Amino acid sequence: MNNFQDFFSHAIKQFLTLEFVDIIDIALVACLIFFVIRFISDKRAGKLATGVCMMLFLVVISYIFQMNAINFIFSNVMQVGVISVVVLFQSEIRSALEKIGGAGQDLKMLSVSKEHKNNKNKSAGALDALCKAVQELAQDYTGALIVIERDTPLGDIINNGTPVGADIGVALIKNIFYNKAPLHDGAMIIRNFRIHSAGCFLPLSQKNDITKDLGTRHRAAIGMSENSDALVIVVSEETGTISLAVDGKLRRNYDYNSLKKTLTKYLYDDNGKKTEEASASAEG
Repeated sequence: MNNFQDFFSHAIKQFLTLEFVDIIDIALVACLIFFVIRFISDKRAGKLATGVCMMLFLVVISYIFQMNAINFIFSNVMQVGVISVVVLFQSEIRSALEKIGGAGQDLKMLSVSKEHKNNKNKSAGALDALCKAVQELAQDYTGALIVIERDTPLGDIINNGTPVGADIGVALIKNIFYNKAPLHDGAMIIRNFRIHSAGCFLPLSQKNDITKDLGTRHRAAIGMSENSDALVIVVSEETGTISLAVDGKLRRNYDYNSLKKTLTKYLYDDNGKKTEEASASAEG
């Protein structure tokens, strides 16, 4: 009990000696903790984080009350704790670092080369052709999985597919996803408003709350959007439903107009740059 009282006496003494810089320091730490909790709250890492917090709580309790046996066990476990956390949270840590690394971009889309930035008509035409192709695939109940690269480079995904290197065209996209074509089961990767590769394999989401009605394509789309900032379009071959996965969230029931409007919003600046051209394109 004396150790418990000493702990709180020390804590009160430190609180009374706080300076302005200390308050700023505490506020920054609180903000960091808040964003970490918000980041993992809707991911499977949330349960792992709860387990880690419980272990830390037991370490503090064992230290305060001098529980030597449990304190010895946890002290040895904590020596490899950092490595364990990195292993357990590798996908979440990677996702967070990728988003931090792309936070300073002026545009939301990294994958627009100088040539395409200077050629707005070409990018608008490519987006229009993509949405038309998706709409026609949905009408024909042809399954499709299309990934649009943004800030996060997808070289590791591209390398496991077949290089295409062609302009976006309605007929080409429909031929690639034709159910007897050799590449139809994989994903198509779009980079710089061009079809870069096809037949690519995507990481599947490990979420447990995904409805059983969704198949492998939808789980792959969610998994890809969890591991990058890519926009992933899915066409269901069973229902012809068009879906879009962004940041680990799947939104369904798009048509040509709503898909084009949503892609325009994500691929172009919100501050007005290119908005006039994008709006005109969406109306067309």
